[in-house]
Amino acid sequence: MIALVVADRSDAERLVEELRDEGVTVLAVVGPDTLATAEEPFSGLTTRLAEADTLVLAAGGVLTAALVAHCDRHGVRIVVLADRPADVRAARSFGLTDPLPSDAPGWRIVAAAGGGRITDSAEERERGRIIVVWGPEGAPGRTTLAIELAVEHARAGSHVALIDADSHAPALAIAAGLADESPGFAAACRQAEFGLLDAGELLRVSVPLGDPDGRVDVLTGINRVSRWPELSGPRVAAALVVIRDWADVVIVDVAATLESDEEIVSDLDGPRRNAATLAALSVADHVVAVGSADPVGLSRLVRGHAELRRIVGATPVRVVINRLRSGPLGIDPRGQVRRALERFSGITEVSFIPDDRRAADAALLAARPVGEVAPRSGLAQAVRRLAAQMRLRGMSREPRSAPLAAGRPRRRAFRADSRRGAAILDP
Repeated sequence: MIALVVADRSDAERLVEELRDEGVTVLAVVGPDTLATAEEPFSGLTTRLAEADTLVLAAGGVLTAALVAHCDRHGVRIVVLADRPADVRAARSFGLTDPLPSDAPGWRIVAAAGGGRITDSAEERERGRIIVVWGPEGAPGRTTLAIELAVEHARAGSHVALIDADSHAPALAIAAGLADESPGFAAACRQAEFGLLDAGELLRVSVPLGDPDGRVDVLTGINRVSRWPELSGPRVAAALVVIRDWADVVIVDVAATLESDEEIVSDLDGPRRNAATLAALSVADHVVAVGSADPVGLSRLVRGHAELRRIVGATPVRVVINRLRSGPLGIDPRGQVRRALERFSGITEVSFIPDDRRAADAALLAARPVGEVAPRSGLAQAVRRLAAQMRLRGMSREPRSAPLAAGRPRRRAFRADSRRGAAILDP
């Protein structure tokens, strides 16, 4: 093993001595200031990096996209030694293994370097999945479900990017207790338009959810609805292409409206209010359609699902009924919902999330995910099962949908059946 060490003078002597005791050839020791001020392509360091097979980076704050790309081109492994949460996030964002402690002995560094390539090129790394969380008008719980799904996927070991792409009523930052003075997703879209968006820039504009050492990076939405023109279709699509190479799972919270703006405006070259939602759906690998468990919410879901199906085509759609309770649906609410959705939309596979107001209110009060505030609540457990199903099955099996009847669509309305005490769909 031939190593180039980047470390402060106080750590350099110990690292060099312990690495040499392990039979490692140390080409040179470079100070972090030298690396930070070197011009592309790292000036005189290029020759040394080409001769080495491992870069031991023991100084925080010098890991950059240019350095990772340069090491990747020359097949140089990167072993990071760091304790600060920000340095841990930086290493993860560039696709590196988690850093070793700053006082890690030489044998641990050799073991980490000998485990094969640590840096992953974009071609070698499996692209992340884009999951779009959509729901009809009426606040069925899109943002809450997006946050909880992100937390559960992160608990399984995935690096998750949580994005607020709602151009009508963004709420992710408020629900998660994050600052929204500088909308992260809008900034990422602007950079993507000019081809400047990369892992380093995403790390700068994103905010960690909860613990700064966590694996959920949030790109907050616009802080004023008047800024919706910043989320144009080409910008959103370009940003999501880069983000899916950065994260293992990309969860996008979008607005409810699905209509094409061209139908309601005459300027065909003007900005489109719904472009962000349509662009996200166009590149989605999976769609989670959320509906509220009441007659109004189910009616909106039935109508919106048909439009959603027309837009996403063969993209798998998982239907989730939120806030399930017996009050507005009467006896056997699950059965009522299943029969109504199968009859009027051909949906045979449905997931349910109970109406757990106590857990939801506690999460809003603490500005934290329900899975952290009340991990044993019915809401958290239902989302945990949903996330597990999505991981195991990859959402690859599409629920069977009955073909829509040709001709003029039938009007559907909800009525309450007083004899059975149940709310049902009535053709």
